[in-house]
Amino acid sequence: MKKNIYSGDYLMSLSDLRYLPRWIVLIIDLLIVTLAIAFSCFLIEKLTHSTHHVFFHNLYMYLTILGVSLVFMVVFHTYSGIIRHSTFIDLFKLLLMTFCTTITVGLINYIYYLGTGQWLIMLWLPYLLVFFAASFILLFMFRLFVKEFFYLARMFRRSTLRKRILVLGIDEQAVAVASTIIENPTLPYHIVGFLTQRQDYKRANLLGKPIYSVEKIESSTKAELLLDGVLLVKEMMTKEELNAWVNLFLEKGLQVFMAPSVQQLKNPSDLQTSIRKLEIEDLLNRKPITIVNDDLKIRHFEKSVLITGGAGSIGSEIVRQVATLNPSLIVVLDQAETPLYEIEMEMKSKFPDIHFEFVLADISNRHRLEPLFQKYNFSMVYHAAAYKHVPLIEENPHEGVLVNILGTKNLATLSSQYGVNRFVMVSTDKAVKPTNVMGATKRAAELFVQALQNTENNKTKFITTRFGNVLGSNGSVIPHFKKQIEKGGPVTITHPDIVRYFMTIPEACDLVLQAGTMGKGGEIFVFDMGEPVKILDLAKRMIKLSGFEPNVDIKITYTGLRPGEKLYEELLSDDAKTLATHNEKILISKDPNMEFKAIEQYTNQIIKAALRREKIQVVLLLKEIVPEFKSNNSIYEVLDK
Repeated sequence: MKKNIYSGDYLMSLSDLRYLPRWIVLIIDLLIVTLAIAFSCFLIEKLTHSTHHVFFHNLYMYLTILGVSLVFMVVFHTYSGIIRHSTFIDLFKLLLMTFCTTITVGLINYIYYLGTGQWLIMLWLPYLLVFFAASFILLFMFRLFVKEFFYLARMFRRSTLRKRILVLGIDEQAVAVASTIIENPTLPYHIVGFLTQRQDYKRANLLGKPIYSVEKIESSTKAELLLDGVLLVKEMMTKEELNAWVNLFLEKGLQVFMAPSVQQLKNPSDLQTSIRKLEIEDLLNRKPITIVNDDLKIRHFEKSVLITGGAGSIGSEIVRQVATLNPSLIVVLDQAETPLYEIEMEMKSKFPDIHFEFVLADISNRHRLEPLFQKYNFSMVYHAAAYKHVPLIEENPHEGVLVNILGTKNLATLSSQYGVNRFVMVSTDKAVKPTNVMGATKRAAELFVQALQNTENNKTKFITTRFGNVLGSNGSVIPHFKKQIEKGGPVTITHPDIVRYFMTIPEACDLVLQAGTMGKGGEIFVFDMGEPVKILDLAKRMIKLSGFEPNVDIKITYTGLRPGEKLYEELLSDDAKTLATHNEKILISKDPNMEFKAIEQYTNQIIKAALRREKIQVVLLLKEIVPEFKSNNSIYEVLDK
């Protein structure tokens, strides 16, 4: 309540009034009738050139007409409706009331003449005709004025709340979107004009709106422009163009809004829910990798597929994409109960014709996994289950070993034993020259899978995919920043110089699926992640996109590197060679590998140490398995000395 008072909510707005009491409306109507009587008297006297003012001084005439009008106002309830919502029915009631009043007054005037020999109203027929017209028009105009006043008040109030925006572009898409907004007054946007880079449109108008040049925006401040933001259609431009425009808008303090193309809208009214603020993902997202590969359909059609970690960010998207390929069965395995239930509900709703099995299980338990391989005869296994949070695994290295190494070993050996055609493992760029336990466990898992490829009697093709941070995945930096900004800050960054590679969830899953068809066995596929993103710049952009100023509205604070964290991630180790594929964005990393006998011995040792919760021994063995593993900002740094 206090907040509302100080924010100005205590001010009364006429447009907020519910309605006038009926007796006030009745009094106003009688005053209007009085005005109509006086106007009729004035007009008749002017027309007859009378100088005696017999009409104005005839009090009985006023009282008679007002009395009769009051009776018919009550009879027809002309005062009972809410004036601002007057309809044709209310207008018809006014017409009946004034007509009946005029006829009745005429009868009274004639009866008075028969009884007294004098006219109560001189020139009664012309006078009554003028009175009828004047009273009806004045009563109607009063209601029309009130109705229009409240409409304009609502429109004015709505326009002050609507965001004043420019539409980027003058092509058909931009004009179509702007036209849809202009024609829909319920949308919270007011189109001020259009924005273009072209110079030959400075004096032209579109839809009655001016066209602004880039120079106008660059040379003016937000206050001079009287703008709140800019609306753009993302499909109209490349990533580079989008970034350039957004940089300009954010520099001027303008909000950036995204609209779909008109063709994407099933109904123009959907535009209200389709326009949204530009998200940081829109700027980081690249054109997805697409490989036209019929082999992808062939390898999944009518086949049995196992997806571990199927309730996670990556795993659930793999489930969605595989479901479109019409497999005979998808087994979704995860140890997180609630997310597994949620993906079950989603899949049964979206793909009712696909056979799913949802299995709650821990991949470190081989006895739980083997019956699945015996029963379902999997053709493809997508292994996305893993512990991935660096600080947590740094504190609990034994848990990381049990899931990331033992779990992978269980799935890989069972896949080989039961003749799975292809085993695709999801790895991470943190496995390259790891500085933390999590990355080292993933690299050890990579070594085991690669070594298993070359064992005798193995027919399974073991394939590894390696990529960087995934936008929107559980625990990723962008959702974390969003929550901090929503709370008013501060936004916390571990180090001002830290950089990361980013890709979208669909991109990551597309890589996993394509690698499953491209691989011949034993490869590590790496993805061209583009340019790395400085996390500080990412945070500043997100703050600006939310309509705030970094370090003014939302503070940015530095917390220091977390245990095991490094400034720069790498997709390839220093001594790794790369091989090109038929897609320039996908490479094969030829990392050093290990003999199966050696890695099996190491994994047996480290698993025993993990089961005994021997943290130091676990990390020491990890450093033997992965010699390039050098701890950073961690209690395990002493082991490197």
